[in-house]
Amino acid sequence: MLLDSNAVIYAIKPDFKELRELIIEHNPSISAITYLEVLGYHQLTTEDQLDFNEFFQVTPIIPISQSIIEKAINLRQNRKMSLGDSIIGATALLNDMVLITANVKDFQWNNNIKLFNPLTNKEV
Repeated sequence: MLLDSNAVIYAIKPDFKELRELIIEHNPSISAITYLEVLGYHQLTTEDQLDFNEFFQVTPIIPISQSIIEKAINLRQNRKMSLGDSIIGATALLNDMVLITANVKDFQWNNNIKLFNPLTNKEV
């Protein structure tokens, strides 16, 4: 399993206990771009930053390799999508991982990306 940036953000919120349980049970990874997107947010509170740093210390982070870059280029050539989403989608594809994301619409156009929406608890 690969966590999208939005899933990481939801996971620290008190209302998303089931998502935290899913993370504990499956020990998913994140893309390096998720690490950048989450910690790079300019309005993080000190408490959120501490929570995220603690989470990232125990979560496997998949680096952005040349093959991920090439797959991300391919994804962007086929459909308009953000740079971050293309890297996260490419990471999920190349590592044969289910992508946990609340923004399934950003990825469901590609039938090869396996998706799970943590807000509805449904595979897409």
